[in-house]
Amino acid sequence: MIVHGNAAFTETFGATTLGQPAREALVGLPPKAFELMDLVYSTGKPGACAIETNAGPRRLVVAPRRDPETGEIYGVTTHLRPAAG
Repeated sequence: MIVHGNAAFTETFGATTLGQPAREALVGLPPKAFELMDLVYSTGKPGACAIETNAGPRRLVVAPRRDPETGEIYGVTTHLRPAAG
């Protein structure tokens, strides 16, 4: 579920994606991005990669979301920003 979008995110995907499941809303995201999200979710280790979007190159950073009491991973958080130029 998408709960927040920074300026680069909303520029790329639009504000209407907020509140929607990521896999359904982010149809313009390349497969590489979802591969990274799946890897972070399964390993619990953060990661980053460069991706190409319709709005240009972006850097995607993904970190696991953990339950503070159990340590169980229940999702990921992402940060999308313009790629350094």
